[in-house]
Amino acid sequence: MVCWALRRAAQVRVHLARKASGVCRGPEHQASGARPAAPEPATRGALGALGGTVELLGKSYPQDGYSNLSRKVLSRVGRNLHNRPHHPLWLIKERVKQHFYAQYVGRSGTPLFSVYDDLSPVVTTWQNFDSLLVPADHPSRKKGDSYYLNATHMLRAHTSAHQWDLLRTGLDAFLVVGDVYRRDQIDAQHHPVFHQLEAVRLFSRHQLFAGVKDGENLQLFEQSSRSAHKQETHTLEATKLVEFDLKQTLTRLMTHLFGDGLDIRWVDCYFPFTHPSFEMEINFHGEWLEILGCGVMEQRLVNSAGAEDQIGWAFGLGLERLAMVLYDIPDIRLFWSEDERFLKQFCVQDINQKVKFQPLSKYPAVINDISFWLPRENYTENDFYDLVRTIGGDLVEKVDLIDKFEHPKIDVSFCNLQAAAPEYPSKSFHLSPLTCNA
Repeated sequence: MVCWALRRAAQVRVHLARKASGVCRGPEHQASGARPAAPEPATRGALGALGGTVELLGKSYPQDGYSNLSRKVLSRVGRNLHNRPHHPLWLIKERVKQHFYAQYVGRSGTPLFSVYDDLSPVVTTWQNFDSLLVPADHPSRKKGDSYYLNATHMLRAHTSAHQWDLLRTGLDAFLVVGDVYRRDQIDAQHHPVFHQLEAVRLFSRHQLFAGVKDGENLQLFEQSSRSAHKQETHTLEATKLVEFDLKQTLTRLMTHLFGDGLDIRWVDCYFPFTHPSFEMEINFHGEWLEILGCGVMEQRLVNSAGAEDQIGWAFGLGLERLAMVLYDIPDIRLFWSEDERFLKQFCVQDINQKVKFQPLSKYPAVINDISFWLPRENYTENDFYDLVRTIGGDLVEKVDLIDKFEHPKIDVSFCNLQAAAPEYPSKSFHLSPLTCNA
């Protein structure tokens, strides 16, 4: 007997596909910012199927119980929007590079910071988590939060996944730029693929205390206790100098991007790989906006990479977040547009030229409500979001959970007749399709 729940799930899938395909039709769809996705990478076997394989960027990865990649996300791998000339993300990256090249020069007159913007987004789980001291029970390790090729390989969730390897090569100042992947909700501010810029700088004892009076008597390290202000292996003087250099570096960067007179504040926060840690917020048009996360690098991380005699800072920022604020772009999915009316707005001769995104005409939104039964175990809301993206693509603007219902226990025989569907929790989602550009 066919299970009622499976039958209902199939109906919902077909219904959603029809609704999504009916939002925009004909020439209007081709003119919009939501064009068909780029060709999908070659894959063998069903995605997520045990015993199957997935080929990505010229390599083959066996799938197992961890595999949870969707074809929609795979279609984004290798697009490298941050390296596409005159794309808004490329503009932000180039402006940051230009600033660091001009402000920080080594003894030989060459840029102090190396730049890496073409590293593979496929990393090991050790690189993404363990090298950064992420606890074994941290929520970011869950399949509901990250994209796994299998139990040992994944799509990086942050550019910090390359910190350890670059430090291990002996680098002490570098920028890393790349696409990162996280399973996330559907709205104008979130996308499962976005782009980060990471920076790291290390200091030797001589470098840190060179300009300090009686600096020759100061030390980087000591054995004490950890507090809210310092790590157990750092002296307070070293921590405060590193923190000061970090905040000055970021203040100069934001002034370069946004202009003089910018109001900035620092909010204490937590990251597994830095302590103390901060979030930087700026007051832009009367509103406080979180821009990036940063902090003094955990010495255990630095030591394990072979730089035991140095101390340093790190920060990471989202390119989309900066571009949306600087260029007044209202929806994060527009960055994936192939519409020339969008892209031509950013073809400027000077990368520092001010650009204000000009909205394209829109059709009214179409709203649909659906309800369905869900399993009690091995399910997260991000599973449903990936399904919506796979079927509806970027036409679906937003998904909101508007109601939950769980049926009380009923007669066991009745459960069996109904394929135990009443035992499953039910949720209603409110879907708003992405408005199309004419």
